[in-house]
Amino acid sequence: MIASVAGRVAAKSLGSAVVEVGGVGIQVHCTPGTLSTLRVGETARLSTSLVVREESLTLYGFADDDERVVFELLQTASGVGPRLALSMLAVHTPGALRLAVASGDLKALTQVPGIGQKGAQRIVLELKDKLGAPGEPVVASVNGHAPTPPWRDQVHTGLVGLGYTARDADEAVALVAREADAELALGRTPQVAALLKSALRILSGPPGGGRR
Repeated sequence: MIASVAGRVAAKSLGSAVVEVGGVGIQVHCTPGTLSTLRVGETARLSTSLVVREESLTLYGFADDDERVVFELLQTASGVGPRLALSMLAVHTPGALRLAVASGDLKALTQVPGIGQKGAQRIVLELKDKLGAPGEPVVASVNGHAPTPPWRDQVHTGLVGLGYTARDADEAVALVAREADAELALGRTPQVAALLKSALRILSGPPGGGRR
């Protein structure tokens, strides 16, 4: 899989750009939002997803890894191919799509050309447990498992960096998950600094609470 491309932008058109990589011009299909960030003659890096068909190899490019992962997750819904997934990201940001799916906002989904009422209902049904909570980027690969919230890795890494064992860090992360879930329920993104402080309070508590 081609996960990303980086090089000089050689050309731009209505729906794609050509990026020169090692002397080879690679066409990358992008949303209007991503294309607006590219400047011909300047260097750019795009997170990419390669779609393989019997008759073609098509590369899609995105501003960041989260957008790419959402693009790939959208295609796990019945009837959603790469073109429709790209159209969804052209109309809505990844965060807006998560919110629409999580809240069952069919009106927002039907704003995308090619998605009707039944298609929107199917997307909500099939993706509700895959896209993640509103405001929470998806960082895991599309592998059939629920994506790991980014705050978990960041808090865990911070605790290990402070000298705690991986096991203690795992226990503390599990205990502060409720605090993170409460923030998500209010529509807020969990703050890593606050969660790390909570985890440290747990680890410095009475014996049996995961102390060093």
